[in-house]
Amino acid sequence: MRAIKIIVEKHNDGYVSYLLGIKGVVVGEGDSYEEALADVKSTIRFHIETFGQEVIEEE
Repeated sequence: MRAIKIIVEKHNDGYVSYLLGIKGVVVGEGDSYEEALADVKSTIRFHIETFGQEVIEEE
């Protein structure tokens, strides 16, 4: 399985996380870095279970 890059950004009202290397929009959020990271990891699992391994982009 290819690695997926997760970006976590700090904003005034919390943290937002998103992905590079996957088809579709996958976003997480949280009050802390750890919460945003955990949220996006959960969303990744759901996205792959729903749409299949094809969502992972080839290099």
